[in-house]
Amino acid sequence: MVKLIMGILAVAIMVSLFFGAKGLLREPASSTQTVKALTVRVALSLGLFSLLFWGWFAGWMQPHPLGAL
Repeated sequence: MVKLIMGILAVAIMVSLFFGAKGLLREPASSTQTVKALTVRVALSLGLFSLLFWGWFAGWMQPHPLGAL
């Protein structure tokens, strides 16, 4: 369940990134759409980062060494 939420958050971050880029390319630099997209992306990124640490400390996820890929 936690991995599903993390996947949804990652997709939402990417969507917000594309909306910000669209606003930056189509609108003038003073556009509020770009600022809103950046704010949403930062908030989602902080949420995802917090969920990763919470899952790690709760024991829901275990980090693996890089050589195990």
